[in-house]
Amino acid sequence: MSSSLWILLVGVLFMASRTIGIPPKRPIAVPFGRNYVPTWAFDHIKYYNGGSQIELYLDKYTGTGFQSKGSYLFGHFSMQIKLVPGDSAGTVTAFYLSSQNSEHDEIDFEFLGNRTGQPYILQTNVFTGGKGDREQRIYLWFDPTKDYHSYSVLRNLYQIVFFVDDVPIRVLWNADDWATRGGLEKTDWSKDPFIAAYKGFHINGCESSVEAKFCATQGQRWWDQKEFQDLDSYQWRRLAWVRNTYTIYNYCSDRSRYPSIPPECKRDRDI
Repeated sequence: MSSSLWILLVGVLFMASRTIGIPPKRPIAVPFGRNYVPTWAFDHIKYYNGGSQIELYLDKYTGTGFQSKGSYLFGHFSMQIKLVPGDSAGTVTAFYLSSQNSEHDEIDFEFLGNRTGQPYILQTNVFTGGKGDREQRIYLWFDPTKDYHSYSVLRNLYQIVFFVDDVPIRVLWNADDWATRGGLEKTDWSKDPFIAAYKGFHINGCESSVEAKFCATQGQRWWDQKEFQDLDSYQWRRLAWVRNTYTIYNYCSDRSRYPSIPPECKRDRDI
């Protein structure tokens, strides 16, 4: 995937990462229009405080989404999100990287809604060469609808890392055919519109030109340095706590689908 150009897409449909070494540098909050543009259903995006905060709306007619203006080889992408409150069954809020080449690559952070009182499920997935289903699902250990929480992805020369509030682990649309209990729980449209809120639209990436799949600063950014090539001991302990306490499904331990253990599972201590 190192040769892919990536754009970041978000919406009311959703993404997470895994990190390297020490916590990433503190993201800089900038207005929405600095790094992003709406992609569809423009009337379902509302702007507040000069564009420093936005809300995405999902109703029975359409969801909506936005994407980064630039394409990136590597970088640190961060956003603060407040997920759809109440009965959110059938909705997915996504934050994900998608390649711009002919062989589709994708790194997904998807937040699956649920019935009132049930916890949100975070699902991560990776597509390479158009093939996906390398899924992991965990229950969120906090209420992501009461306040904003930070979600970020660190993609560098060495690996991909997802963070939720700095713990190693972002579109909005209707997906009630699969999102909640495999599609058994349908969206209750009497409760629309469903609203997800966003702020802190930070991107610190290695932006590539259309002509060349190469960035002049490759290897020179903070996230390319040696200390970010692996998790430190504290981060490994936090990651182990999440895995051991909140995991619903982990493809690394699914021998029926993957008789041979995928190499990244061993590298990332997932088994």
